[in-house]
Amino acid sequence: MAKGITKRSVDYSRWYTDVIAAAQLADYSPVKGCMVIRPTGYAIWEKMQAALDKLFKDTGHENAYFPMFIPEHFMKKEAEHVEGFAPECAVVTHGGGKELEEPLFVRPTSETIIWSMYKDWIQSYRDLPILINQWANVVRWEMRTRLFLRTTEFLWQEGHTAHATAEEAEAETKQMLEIYRIFSEEYMAVPVITGRKTEREKFAGALHTYCIEAMMQDTKALQAGTSHNLGQNFAKAFDVTFQNEAGELESVWATSWGVSTRLIGALIMTHSDDNGLVLPPKMAATPVVFVPIWASNEEMNTVLKKIDEITADWKGKFNFKIDDRNNIRPGRKFNEWEKKGIPIRIEMGPRDMETNEVVLVRRDTGEKIRLPQDNLVERILTTLETMQNDMFNKAKEFRKHNTHIVDDYEEFKQRLDNEGGFYLIHWNGKTATEEKLQEETKATIRCIPFDSPDEPGKCLITGEPSERRVLVARAY
Repeated sequence: MAKGITKRSVDYSRWYTDVIAAAQLADYSPVKGCMVIRPTGYAIWEKMQAALDKLFKDTGHENAYFPMFIPEHFMKKEAEHVEGFAPECAVVTHGGGKELEEPLFVRPTSETIIWSMYKDWIQSYRDLPILINQWANVVRWEMRTRLFLRTTEFLWQEGHTAHATAEEAEAETKQMLEIYRIFSEEYMAVPVITGRKTEREKFAGALHTYCIEAMMQDTKALQAGTSHNLGQNFAKAFDVTFQNEAGELESVWATSWGVSTRLIGALIMTHSDDNGLVLPPKMAATPVVFVPIWASNEEMNTVLKKIDEITADWKGKFNFKIDDRNNIRPGRKFNEWEKKGIPIRIEMGPRDMETNEVVLVRRDTGEKIRLPQDNLVERILTTLETMQNDMFNKAKEFRKHNTHIVDDYEEFKQRLDNEGGFYLIHWNGKTATEEKLQEETKATIRCIPFDSPDEPGKCLITGEPSERRVLVARAY
């Protein structure tokens, strides 16, 4: 275990913050509830942005930017929406040394300001669809904060699209959820369950909310992304109509969808260990670090010269760093890169040069492999791909082992307290039952999984008829 990092088995919450500190991902801000994302942490966010941005643009979406200040009367136009966000909103009442004529909300999300603009941009079915994404920061006044997972200000992307038909809006909502699933599983190596939120848990002002749910190493759930079918609610609130092909006026259909820097928290809690951060190769800005070993200046010059020869053809194939610092011992370098989660460490000293070998160390397993210096690029690329797949499969197997089917309420409560995990249970579909479940167990219905088959049964809590099982867990 790395010095300064609490073991997961001792205090999981403390372990999480220790890993963030050891990897230099973020710091607490002087502003309560906010965080400073350090270069190492921001590099991960940039990798996420780049991958997601390409996936968005490949499906026809464009980026734009809207103001962070929202007039109060905009927020009040969609009653259900403002009621859902009211407790979390920050409001500006003064500017330029004077009281404002109308208070300005600091955006908790941008539906209202965007739909006020769509009113001017949309007149005909020919103007549709509008497929816009925004990379931005938002503010939600959280009482209990935790770095990356829940902070007063955080970074995210929010997509906002406008469509001519209900069918197009529903297809868009599900398409974007699938993009989130692909990104989570194929880039972050985090397996997720896709499904629909209950009426109680859906986004304020939405017809339907769909989500991806991931299991962390403490077996709690983390909502990693959401996609909302907003119906015509926001269009009606802002009087956004269009002339359809029949020449009739109709309200526009809308969607919104988003993921945030919370994904960095998901990455940490899915893969990391007691020695620090563990990054899947696709999320590492620098997947390979080469650490030379020497005992004298003469050896240093010889080893570094050889490393330059070995790495001459690496550029353009993967990012790498040569740690040639002369004021730090190799052991300390190893520890530093381990804590920062660099996927592959290459070691080479005078003895390795004599045998024409290097030592490759995998961060995910700690395995050390002696390799010939020839054809090293091919072996590194193969190992990175293997690591990406292995990390996903390990996380998926962990989730499978900690997912249970339960039909007895007392057994469920006991196992939830003792084992944690995901539970597939029958539910009668009533909000009152859902509220009772949370009140009595502190667990929530995470989603109604898409792959949940029709399976008549009895509600775990009431014994009333149930059509299918839902996913229940304690969550972040």
